[in-house]
Amino acid sequence: MKKLLTLFAAASVVTCVSAKDIYVSLSSGKNKNAGTKESPLKNIWKAVEKSQPGDVIHVAEGNYPGKMKCGWVQLDKPVSLIGGYSPDFTVRDPLKHKTMFQPKNDQNDKKGSAMALLRIDFKNQKGFKMLIDGLIFDDGFASSYHETKGKPEGFDTGMWLEGPAMNKLRDKFPSANRYSLFATLGYGTAGELEIRNCTFVNGSNFGVNINWFEGEVKMKNNVFCNNRMIGANVQSSNGQPGKVKWEFENNTVLFTWSRLNDLADMGFGVRVNANVEAEIENNIIGLNVLTGFDNTKGNGKTKKIQLDGNVFFLNRESDVQMTVSPSVAKVRVDGFEDLEGTDGIESIEDNVDLADPKVFAGRINAKYLNSFLSMKYSEATKLDEGKCNGLRSVLGLPLQGTIKTTCDMYANRYPMEDALKLFGAMEGKGAQNIK
Repeated sequence: MKKLLTLFAAASVVTCVSAKDIYVSLSSGKNKNAGTKESPLKNIWKAVEKSQPGDVIHVAEGNYPGKMKCGWVQLDKPVSLIGGYSPDFTVRDPLKHKTMFQPKNDQNDKKGSAMALLRIDFKNQKGFKMLIDGLIFDDGFASSYHETKGKPEGFDTGMWLEGPAMNKLRDKFPSANRYSLFATLGYGTAGELEIRNCTFVNGSNFGVNINWFEGEVKMKNNVFCNNRMIGANVQSSNGQPGKVKWEFENNTVLFTWSRLNDLADMGFGVRVNANVEAEIENNIIGLNVLTGFDNTKGNGKTKKIQLDGNVFFLNRESDVQMTVSPSVAKVRVDGFEDLEGTDGIESIEDNVDLADPKVFAGRINAKYLNSFLSMKYSEATKLDEGKCNGLRSVLGLPLQGTIKTTCDMYANRYPMEDALKLFGAMEGKGAQNIK
């Protein structure tokens, strides 16, 4: 037995020692290079192909196109991805030396489109630690926007268009409608994923969607701005409570839009699902179309949630939405005390409404904010007055007609450079300046 334990320990040490650093530079690298600082690879996908579990891939500034310019990258093993380096790797500053996934519309190949700009998908791995650090995800130039509809004065685009609709004057393909970052782990897989210092802007679907089997998911010091449906979402695929733990700390989550331009459903800044233990602390969560924090998904009795020390402001319908049987409660910060001990909420303390809006002066795009706050939605129904509806009326049947909706704006592209300004808006709360 002692011999077996010794061999196992030695194997573990070898695994750690064998982990290596791989360097990627779009401007100076070549895929036939060794992948060192002095001789970097050119593409992330090539580095992933050459990597082994536990390796760390360091990525210099640039807009990385994916294999054959597909517009997305997949991690098929537990490796770390760290961006924000200068081309020669002497300086790291993710806000200055931007490492981006920012595809263009003509990369939306209908047959080859993926579920996410960055997809993490593997199995049969345990005890790993992964880090995604200092990357910018921006799907705003791959998406298609209406030429004139829902286009406030001074905006570069009209409202976001869900496929198959598209702006035929400008775009080759409809919007891709994918996650910015998606992770799914197969049965029996267990480990830790940390996402930090990243920017998720103009997501055509969820900003981050994690489907984890077992272990910890950490999201720290990220900006989520102008994504559709949900900013950050973590699900457990295990089926057992307590197998997935989620830390969501010091993030800024703004402008999460509804599923469609009727503003009727979704539009959640953050959501906790069944069987997840979540610590949601010291975040800034505001300007979301439906609610800042959603706790209506799945059985609340299987959750353990700490919602502490967050700053909420101007979420359109509520700051927290949760199931309080038999209905859904929509609650503002001043009513949070009544939620403690309900539906998986173990702690809900020290949350506040934004006291000083001046912290966002020069940081939130003023035109975008003004249009969002003054946004109007209207719906008009036009019935067919023909013989068919005449007969339906006599028989007491529902009348048929057409519904025309009008919305001042919907998920219009947000300037990526302005999203980066959200780091460091408020000391101690939300995303801080990247060190």
